[in-house]
Amino acid sequence: MALDIFPECSGGITAAKGFVAGGLYCGIRKLKKDLAVIRSISPAAAAGVFTTNKTQAAPVVLDKQHLQQSKRCSAIVVNSGNANACTGERGMNDAREMIAAAAEALGIPANQVLISSTGVIGQYLPIEKITNGIRDLAQKLSADGSRDAAEAIMTTDTFSKEAAVRCTIGNSTITIGGIAKGSGMIAPNMATLLAFVTTDAAISPASLQQALAFANERSFNRLTVDGDMSTNDSLIILANGLAGNQEIVEGSDEFDKFSKALEYVLIKLAKMIARDGEGATKLVEIVVGGAKTEAEAVQAARAVANSNLVKTAIHGADPNWGRILCAVGYSGIDFNPAKVEIAFNTLTVLKPNYEIVLDEAAAKDVLSRDHVIVRIDLHQGTAIASFYTCDLTEEYIHINASYRT
Repeated sequence: MALDIFPECSGGITAAKGFVAGGLYCGIRKLKKDLAVIRSISPAAAAGVFTTNKTQAAPVVLDKQHLQQSKRCSAIVVNSGNANACTGERGMNDAREMIAAAAEALGIPANQVLISSTGVIGQYLPIEKITNGIRDLAQKLSADGSRDAAEAIMTTDTFSKEAAVRCTIGNSTITIGGIAKGSGMIAPNMATLLAFVTTDAAISPASLQQALAFANERSFNRLTVDGDMSTNDSLIILANGLAGNQEIVEGSDEFDKFSKALEYVLIKLAKMIARDGEGATKLVEIVVGGAKTEAEAVQAARAVANSNLVKTAIHGADPNWGRILCAVGYSGIDFNPAKVEIAFNTLTVLKPNYEIVLDEAAAKDVLSRDHVIVRIDLHQGTAIASFYTCDLTEEYIHINASYRT
């Protein structure tokens, strides 16, 4: 099914009405922005999706508790350079100090603050530097602060990631905008991925959670760089209702449109993360069609996207379709390999009944581009699904061999 198209706009996390943000250097990293704050000028409905890793960082634990209790939020505080994961009770106390500092500096209740951290696991936060930074940053938030916030949450990312769209809900124009970070330790079911989304749409917390789950399943849960899942993955959305639309309720046409607009934004961010995979030179989309069910299409696409042999072949512009068919074969779905058709972008290399139509020179040209689409038609049904990944390079090893040091 083709993705609905929505008009894009600038502004990222502050594109929606009533949101301000900022980012600065507070001393965690080496002279790079490392602290961000996102604020809604009025309390917003809040929803989140978090890592399924059994080892969860202190901010994840506290955010999940907060959202279970109140489902309202006015600010999000994020630090990079330190994950505050596997840090025990001290880590929990440091996370609570971040919340308290933000609440005091912004003049809001502590139960309206969410926090996130990203970076090295197993090290304690320089909490005094962070709380001082929060107090400083609270005075500098602006409607033009999205880029600074996006830069402040980066770790090994090579560029900041922002996206925003507008659409009409009822008689009102609503905006959805977001920022994200992620480059390595990226696997389906979230990743070393932090993503923050804001909207001025009026929608209940329960409906917002449903829309987020829908959009996340078709975006960040279909993203992989290296198959490793983090301790800190967090996707949080705030909706302050300042667009003035009638409250969106689940099951309505407005809910469907809002969910698809949100999906559009998250897929934009997911593709940026895949393109910026550690050491990557190519964005790779795996599209599996002709499946019996969408679940089977996802399962097959995931196997291909996670295959190091496929990803290294694409890096080397080697049209090794056998590795692709092999990955589909061990994905666990029931299919007939003799029916499979494989193409790179629009160039078919394998037809049903194992008819090889590979033009080596043309295939190498396609695979040398910075955006490669691997198309796999199972000829088993009508379901289709996409996965987003990147090529695997020697640079990935260099980055991760010295990440902590």
